[in-house]
Amino acid sequence: MLRTIGIDIGSSAVKIALMEHPLIEEKVASGAAADPGHGQHSRILAIELERIRKRDSLKVSEACLNRILAQAGIKIEDVAYIATTGEVDAFPLQTGYFFGMTTHSRGANFLCSEVRSVVDIGAMHSRAMTIDERSKVLKYRMTGQCASGSGQFLENISRYLGVTTDEIGELSMRSEAPEKVSGICAVLAETDVINMVSRGIATEDIVRGIHQSLADRLAKLFRSARCEFPLMLTGGLALDKGMVSTLEEEFMKRKLEPDIRTHEYSPHAGALGGALWGAFRHHKQGLRKSTQTAEKGMGVSA
Repeated sequence: MLRTIGIDIGSSAVKIALMEHPLIEEKVASGAAADPGHGQHSRILAIELERIRKRDSLKVSEACLNRILAQAGIKIEDVAYIATTGEVDAFPLQTGYFFGMTTHSRGANFLCSEVRSVVDIGAMHSRAMTIDERSKVLKYRMTGQCASGSGQFLENISRYLGVTTDEIGELSMRSEAPEKVSGICAVLAETDVINMVSRGIATEDIVRGIHQSLADRLAKLFRSARCEFPLMLTGGLALDKGMVSTLEEEFMKRKLEPDIRTHEYSPHAGALGGALWGAFRHHKQGLRKSTQTAEKGMGVSA
């Protein structure tokens, strides 16, 4: 069996996935050769997420890596490939680096093979991707520089409101009169929230209004990237029930019938995709070395 690790180093959290894949030479129950990169027969051995909280992201990543190896009871020498993705592309123990769009698309495809669109709601940016059945990114769009279309904006507001990010979803679902929040600029939106608090607007109505602002941006990204349903959400807000509910409402306003999928490991999609891409690249590198060795044995020169 082949073991690989994916490390998604984001701006607010580190996600790590340790996976095991059948070798290409091994046969599965159906008799077909396994593809170590696509993940049809791969399995998750261990998974972890830790918030960075103003610490050194590389040190947090290394600590997470050590914990996940201990959790699985294996040594780093037992891992064939360590793939990184996300905001940091120079982790000392990495074997290779992959772009976030490709890892999130591959991770989303692994979690739900039916999806043909992915919306990644990250801490600093959100992006929508159209993918094919092999998770190849066909088209994509990203939010601009303004943070009001990101998870970090919601996290900042939640701190101001005195609630945790885990409470946001349930609060939003209880809202009966959502208060509109500016979706143009994070600074203006934060000013709106300050004014709402001073006016005594209920916290759940403020949170729902923020979700609506985010949903409007995400729906525009979805349309711009020519995405189709079913849609998989990845990133930190993928498990926010209020966010999912509001996004469904936004799509229905636009005369669409939403089919939004989430998974308990949606926040880990980038790490999972990294581990899968690592398996694919390791296999390709092995084939290349085998070919070169065979050519040398036959006296073939380059």
